[in-house]
Amino acid sequence: MPREFSKYGIRFAYPDNWILDEQPVDSGNTVAVASPNGGFWWLSIYPAAIEVEDVAKSVLDGLTEEYDNADVDPAVEVIADQQTVGYDIDFVCLDLINTAQIRGFQNEIATFVMLWQAEDREFREIAPIFRAITTSLVQSSDQIDLEAASEI
Repeated sequence: MPREFSKYGIRFAYPDNWILDEQPVDSGNTVAVASPNGGFWWLSIYPAAIEVEDVAKSVLDGLTEEYDNADVDPAVEVIADQQTVGYDIDFVCLDLINTAQIRGFQNEIATFVMLWQAEDREFREIAPIFRAITTSLVQSSDQIDLEAASEI
């Protein structure tokens, strides 16, 4: 049975055996869920005046700074009738190939940027879960209370 994160004006479903992390960070308003095997899905929210492409690039820059041999491809994808922009990234960490995807979108209320990442074998298994989490967020994104979300 899936759980639902529903706080701060944000709502998304995630597997009941995943761990929720609501710790605030200096760079923005974030919440994340992690699989039992280490893969994770992370969300950051900004005011709509901030361009989604700029935030997605900033997230990419942070990732490629840490993993300088990353292979990066720009991505445009429609999720739940919402066009998203971002990047597909492959990199090596601890001798394992890892896959990450950055996706972002905007509406009149906010800019949303997500990063999901896992070791390749796990990524293939849980990619549909990452998509389901993202879909549930996109479908509820027009109901977000940006002021409440800033409390993360």
